Amino acid sequence: MIKLGLLLLVLPLFVLMGVYFWELNDVRACQLDGGHWDYIESACRDVPQPFVSWLERSPLLVNGGMLLSVVGLVICMVGLYVKRAR
Repeated sequence: MIKLGLLLLVLPLFVLMGVYFWELNDVRACQLDGGHWDYIESACRDVPQPFVSWLERSPLLVNGGMLLSVVGLVICMVGLYVKRAR
């Protein structure tokens, strides 16, 4: 039970960080080329674009990942609290 809880606690965070840094790589490449990143279309543009947060663009991914992490934390706590049956 603790292993499942730890997996649910840590795995969504790594997925979220991976997706975030993947997009950040594209944004930085665009900015280094002198462009402006369009967050809605995920494309490099020549004119300035408004910033749209990741939470507004992918609410299911962000909120779902955080919810899975909280569920994993609860499972870990229950697994540590309940005595093992032998």
